[in-house]
Amino acid sequence: MGAAGYAADPDLALQLVQLRKSFEGTDVLRGVDLEVAPHEVVCLIGRSGSGKSTLLRCINLLEPIDSGRLMFFGLEISAEGVDLDRVRRQIGIVFQAFNLFPHMTVLQNITLGPIRVLGKPRRQAEAEADALLERFGLLDKRLDYPDRISGGQQQRAAIARALAMQPRLMLLDEVTSALDPELVAEVLSVIRSLAAAGMTMVIATHEMNFARDIASRVCFLDQGVMLEQGTPEEIFRHPQDPRTQRFLQSIVEAGRL
Repeated sequence: MGAAGYAADPDLALQLVQLRKSFEGTDVLRGVDLEVAPHEVVCLIGRSGSGKSTLLRCINLLEPIDSGRLMFFGLEISAEGVDLDRVRRQIGIVFQAFNLFPHMTVLQNITLGPIRVLGKPRRQAEAEADALLERFGLLDKRLDYPDRISGGQQQRAAIARALAMQPRLMLLDEVTSALDPELVAEVLSVIRSLAAAGMTMVIATHEMNFARDIASRVCFLDQGVMLEQGTPEEIFRHPQDPRTQRFLQSIVEAGRL
């Protein structure tokens, strides 16, 4: 069934049907299909340039798609006339770069959206932010500016900022790639806690052991195509496609799995 005949399902958090995206004539996503159920954790793996980051940016409507359909809890958010800002408020995204505002304290970074966008009273927004900061081990950093805390702490603060908007879906784009190795574990621990709490997530990652441990489903992208997907056991132990097999063999040889 083509994209036009595909029915939206309100019981699914996310449905991507034949998503296509190109930049200056280069195809980056070439007909990607994906379904994500509520509370599912889907990890996207693949070589750099395979389309993982672009896919996340399309899901969050930061990049317009060229064709296909994109549905969020039954609403076709790729259709004309959709309130993009309203949709984005329900889809949190955290990037490789922390993107914290340098002139604001950690607390101010986290409360900005809830106060200005959601209209929450400052006292309520700060109380909720403090609860997140305590959960992520950052309460003592609430009044620090981003340049006074470590990269791992900045990334945890960026995740807390996204969660402060109370999203229904979280997108994480290689959130450990810019970190020193000793800081990776603390960020992955935060993401594990979100998964344990039932947050629906789509995660682009190069951390194969992490993907194997946390994912409900692992999807292998290659040259803009969703080549293979399955449980971590199926993908990491019994990959079917030769390109998936070659990719994972290179990961094993590099000592990363």
